[in-house]
Amino acid sequence: QVQVVESGGGLVQAGGSLRLSCAASGRFFSSYAMGWFRQAPGKEREFVGNINWSGTGTNYANSVKGRFTISRDNAKNTAYLQMNSLKPEDTAVYYCAAVAGLGTRLPRESDYQYWGQGTQVTVSS
Repeated sequence: QVQVVESGGGLVQAGGSLRLSCAASGRFFSSYAMGWFRQAPGKEREFVGNINWSGTGTNYANSVKGRFTISRDNAKNTAYLQMNSLKPEDTAVYYCAAVAGLGTRLPRESDYQYWGQGTQVTVSS
């Protein structure tokens, strides 16, 4: 069993940066792939990106590629989402998710076993 908790959300101006953290409890964090999703008001939850168990492989949605970076620190049981050049359309609740396994390409919600409660990111124009 893994519990994940997101933090770091907030209000930022367009063009700014924000880093989200995803702290995971439980054993064997390093054997879990981690993903980030987001849900804007009135829209379905969408894939942002994911990182494999070792941190050597990442996968991103086209809408954030080149602006967002996912990393992890297995010693701290934490994954990160660094968001740069933020746009108003990045405004959403951001969710962290975890799944046991070594996969790198995990773009579907159904790929994941455990979810956090989400953290709000608001980008003002």
